[in-house]
Amino acid sequence: MIRRIFITAVLLAIVAAVAAWFLSAPTTLSQTAFADLPDADLARGEEMFWAGGCNSCHAAPGAKGDEKLVMAGGLALKSDFGDFYAPNISPDKDAGLGNWSFSDFANSMKMGVGRDGEHLYPAFPYTSYTRMDMQDLNDLWAYMKTLPASSNVAPAHELGFPFNIRRAVGLWKRLYLKSGSVVRFASSDEAIQRGQYLVEGPGHCGECHTPRSLIGGLKLDVWLSGAKNPDGEGVIPNITPGGGLKSWSAGDIAYYLESGFTPDFDSVGGSMVSVQANMAKLPAADREAIAAYLKAIPAHGNGY
Repeated sequence: MIRRIFITAVLLAIVAAVAAWFLSAPTTLSQTAFADLPDADLARGEEMFWAGGCNSCHAAPGAKGDEKLVMAGGLALKSDFGDFYAPNISPDKDAGLGNWSFSDFANSMKMGVGRDGEHLYPAFPYTSYTRMDMQDLNDLWAYMKTLPASSNVAPAHELGFPFNIRRAVGLWKRLYLKSGSVVRFASSDEAIQRGQYLVEGPGHCGECHTPRSLIGGLKLDVWLSGAKNPDGEGVIPNITPGGGLKSWSAGDIAYYLESGFTPDFDSVGGSMVSVQANMAKLPAADREAIAAYLKAIPAHGNGY
């Protein structure tokens, strides 16, 4: 009897291991996703660069002025799972993405899969970028190839067991990598729709402003309700109509994104400094769309 139970347990463990192996396999975009894309538009690509805040993580720490266009990597992103380091995504062929194709880039952005078929850790916010339009990705890729190359090699991630097992990220993705809209609106207001795309997609606002589960997935049911600062100091504010923006008008929000000044004449601080500087480079209509979206989403109490 004991022998039979042992054999059954072993067989079940083998079946579970095989199932986990297949379920955790990296998935890439089909070739049809790349069909009939128009020629890349560099101006639109630059707008996506600022909307996505690429330089906030991938420029060298402390970069100023034109140095912010050198995507040398190296910034440490601290978390409960270990320290991640933003990679070099400049056009350098050895240290950066110089040998990547658009297909490689699109798969990293939408599927969280690297050029060698490996899972990327979700410290890279592909859980938001997966909502981006393929044409916008194509434009962004074309623009990024015009930026200066850097030979800097970013440090390797510093992760302990079991978080250093990349294959396990495949199971995590099955829970948290979702391409659909987070918020559903009854209205088809164009400004709100544009703001939704920018906030939920390239702007990846939810990656900081939404609380996470114990295994690091976004709690979409309390979207943008604020979260603990992953660096351990303070909190990331609630930006729903039930939080810190409750008394702000849409105009206040748009002006803040443009100027960095709040309605109380305070100024932007912390990690939002870089985000606001990027948002200031977007067309005014995009900042107004973001504001319209933030005023239209469901209100939540503080998520932290």
